[in-house]
Amino acid sequence: MNPSVSPAPQTPKKSRVLSARRVILLATTIAGLGAAALLVAPGFNLQGTYPSAQAQNLTEQARKLPAPIGFADIVAKVKPAVMSVRVKVGESQTTGMNGENMENVPPQLREFFRRFGMPGGPEGMPQQRGPRGRVTGQGSGFFISADGFAVTNNHVVEKAESVEVTTDDGKIHTAKVIGTDPRTDLALIKVEGNSFPYVNLADNTPRIGDWVIAVGNPFGLGGSVTAGIVSARGRDIGAGAYDDFIQIDAPVNKGNSGGPTFDTEGNVIGVNTAIFSPSGGSVGIAFAIPSDTVKSVVMQLKEHGTVTRGWIGVQIQPVTPDIAESLGLKKVTGALVAEPQANGPAKKAGIEAGDVITAVNGEEVKDARDLAKKIGALAPKTNVKLTVLHEGTEKTVSLTLGELPNSQEARATPDGRDGSGVDMGKLGLTLAPAARVAGAGSEGVVVTGVDSSGAAAEKGFATGDVILEVAGKAVSTPADVRNALSGARTGGKRTVLLRVKKGENTRFVALPVGNG
Repeated sequence: MNPSVSPAPQTPKKSRVLSARRVILLATTIAGLGAAALLVAPGFNLQGTYPSAQAQNLTEQARKLPAPIGFADIVAKVKPAVMSVRVKVGESQTTGMNGENMENVPPQLREFFRRFGMPGGPEGMPQQRGPRGRVTGQGSGFFISADGFAVTNNHVVEKAESVEVTTDDGKIHTAKVIGTDPRTDLALIKVEGNSFPYVNLADNTPRIGDWVIAVGNPFGLGGSVTAGIVSARGRDIGAGAYDDFIQIDAPVNKGNSGGPTFDTEGNVIGVNTAIFSPSGGSVGIAFAIPSDTVKSVVMQLKEHGTVTRGWIGVQIQPVTPDIAESLGLKKVTGALVAEPQANGPAKKAGIEAGDVITAVNGEEVKDARDLAKKIGALAPKTNVKLTVLHEGTEKTVSLTLGELPNSQEARATPDGRDGSGVDMGKLGLTLAPAARVAGAGSEGVVVTGVDSSGAAAEKGFATGDVILEVAGKAVSTPADVRNALSGARTGGKRTVLLRVKKGENTRFVALPVGNG
């Protein structure tokens, strides 16, 4: 007897009887199911037999069909270039609900993760506390050259004290962070060596409906592969001015951040960075940074360690149908200038609040995000020509781009309640001169109350907002606002454009004058 094999225990007689009964019951059930299946099979008659002419072997028929196309060959080629990334950082100073480190996440993405990712923390970076309060995190990455340059997410490696990567063959390497770009959530790391398998970034934009394959390290399970399709392109998830995400439905979970999504030719079409997930796990909505963005960012990180972007110095917002009607525009395109920043290139070139930028160097601007992307892709000190609509007249403005400065946090909006407001009727606004409300400044009219059922609330007005202009005219009292609204109504306009300051930001809001 083989000593490693234990003899089967003897079954008591009563147990054997019970077992036999169970087997019979199971066999009967299976037989019953088989009979039920036969009742609906083609050609089966009431006598319980097949006519010989109808007899068929379904397995044999299936063998004759063409084999379905799978992804095994593609995965075998590209998977060796994908790595698991493990980082160690100091003790967390900013934590979420479950103690996840939030310091490495850009402020805009942090809010997105709180709303749509894992509770209290970012998708893609499952974390735990090690000895002495050190925080460890895991993500994914992939080689883009044989000499060890690799791409991952900024929020995976930013502020890391050490970075280790595990390649597909199980080897562990130490990596160095070459540079990071918080605005696009990309990072470039380097592993010493010169013979790493690598993959290429795609030159072509994927189509909606194309197959995609995601490879990464979900929940620490390195080398995991999932597949799906491109669900949408150009997604804005509120992460920043350069949002242009590819949406995919390939399952992506915590730990996939920084990993690649491939097309069926083995090219990287995007870097996975976020998921929409009320539960914290994959629900089939993931977002990847497109390859063209990755190319431009990685090139600068490799050469300079940082990314510089062109800057014209304006606060911009989309042109909505209401705004287009208020400005008399024929098309709902372009970027509306809410406020030219002091000493910025646009201000010096004569661009004013209310102007609409419709083209950059002759190339049409679709919306505010498109303008930010076009300008950001240009280097500082580049000369550009902007096509601008100013009070209904098109003109060309030439300027030299500055360098995009670090973003600043907007100050809190003042409360603005002093009991001296004037009600604006069905608009649902209570207003007071800004000069009479502490902290509201000296210009415009401050909102001291908002009716939640009024038109203003639907447009996002809040207590503390300051109305600077109505229909292109500066206002300083509630009476100025009322007169401007009445004038617009008398002139046959259905909407009127208000220039509103919220904290440090300025925007235009179109309100229906028929409700005032």
